[in-house]
Amino acid sequence: MSSAAATPLAYRMRPRTLAEYAGQQHILGIGKPLRAAIEADALTSVILSGPPGTGKTTLAAVVAEATKAHFTQLNAVLSGVKDLKAVCAEAEERFTAFGQRTVLFIDEIHRFNKSQQDALLPYVEAGTVILIGATTENPYFEVNAALVSRSTVYLLQPLGMDDLKDILRRALADERGFGGKIAMHDDALTHLATIAGGDARIALNALDLAVLTIGAKITLPEAEALFRERARRYDKTGEDHYNTVSAFIKTLRGSDPDAALVWMFKMLASGEEPRFLFRRMLIFASEDIGNADPRALQMVVSAWQAFEMVGLPEGEYFLAHACVYLAQAPKSNAITRAMGAVKRVIHTQPTLEVPNHLRNAPIKGMRDQGYGEGYQYPHDTEGAVVAENYFPLGMRMQQFYEPSDRGFEAEVSERLASVRALLRKEKVDIAK
Repeated sequence: MSSAAATPLAYRMRPRTLAEYAGQQHILGIGKPLRAAIEADALTSVILSGPPGTGKTTLAAVVAEATKAHFTQLNAVLSGVKDLKAVCAEAEERFTAFGQRTVLFIDEIHRFNKSQQDALLPYVEAGTVILIGATTENPYFEVNAALVSRSTVYLLQPLGMDDLKDILRRALADERGFGGKIAMHDDALTHLATIAGGDARIALNALDLAVLTIGAKITLPEAEALFRERARRYDKTGEDHYNTVSAFIKTLRGSDPDAALVWMFKMLASGEEPRFLFRRMLIFASEDIGNADPRALQMVVSAWQAFEMVGLPEGEYFLAHACVYLAQAPKSNAITRAMGAVKRVIHTQPTLEVPNHLRNAPIKGMRDQGYGEGYQYPHDTEGAVVAENYFPLGMRMQQFYEPSDRGFEAEVSERLASVRALLRKEKVDIAK
C-alpha cells in the first residue's frame, strides 16, 4: 500500500480552493462577504463555529492557500501560553520588519483557558495577527467576549444530502481519491450520505471503509449490511440538546404536531431521558395552553403515569399521544402573563397586609380586634359572588388574568367578566 493510499481519504480529499469547497453557501456563496474577503485576500479575524465535519479546518486550509499573509496553525489542546506568545511575537516581528501580517488558525479555540485567550487579545486588536478560530462550541459562551467582539462569528451548518453526495462522488472520481476505479450504485452512495449525519469526515471515512471491506463494486445491500446505524450528533448536555428542546417547544407552541414528533423522536433516538420530555410537556401544558384546554395538563400527567407502568419501547405511544395533543390544543399564555404581572406589582408594594375582613378570628380576643369583621360569605348569596375587595390592604383592585378567546378560556372569559362586574358593583373603601 502506498503512503498516499495509507493516508485517510478525508485528509486526501481536503479541498484546496473555494471551488472545491462544498456547502456553507449561506456564508460562502457568490457575493457573500466572507467569500469576497478570502478571494481578495482581505480577511479580518473570524471565529468559525459548527459541528464536527462541517469544514472549519478545511476553510482555514483554503485561506492558507489563498492568502499572501504568513499562515501558521496551533491546536488549543496541544499548545500553551508559551507557544501562543512565541507565535504572536514572531508575527509582530514579521509585521514590523516586512509589513506582512500573520493568519493564525487556532483549532478548538474554546479549549484555551481565559489567560491564554487574554494573551492573544492585544495582537488581534493591533491587527498583527488575523485570527481564524474554530470551535464546536457556542463561541458566545466558550470564547473570551473581547475576542468575539473583535471577530466576525460565522456559524457553519451540518452538510445537506446534496453536498455530501457531491463530496463522495468527487472522492470516487478524483485521483486523490479512487480515480474512477470504484463502481458504486447511487442508492448505496445515498445511504452513506444519510448515515453521515451532516459530517463530511464521517461520509468519507465510511466510503474508505466500504472500499476496503467490500471491494471495487458497492451495492446498497452491501452498504446497508456494513453501516446499519447512522451517526448521531447529539450531546445531551451540550448546545444541540438545548437547541433541539427549544425547537420542540416552539413547534408545540406553533401547533404543528408533525414537526413536534420529529424533534421529540430525534431526542429519544439520541438517548434523551423520556422523563425529561414529560417534564417539558407538563410545563408547556400550563405555560402555553393553560385554561384554553385544562385537559392538556391532565393528558400529560396520565400519559406519564402510563409510561411509568409500561416503560420503553411501548411507552413511546404515551409520549407521542401527549405530544400530538399539546400541539393541536388551543393555545393561551394568559396564565404566564398573569403570573408576570402579579410579580411585578408585588415588587412595587411596600406591604401586603391582609385586611381585617379576610382574617380568621378563632378566639374572642382576635374578634375584638376586628378580625373577620365585615366578611361576606359568598354562599349565602345568589350566584355565590358578592361585591368585595379581596386585595391586600391599600392595594387597588386590578385585573391580572386576562383570558384569551380560544378554547375553553373563551367560556372562562365570559363568566369572569360577569363575576368581575359584580365584585366591583359597589364602591369599596380600600383604605379601611
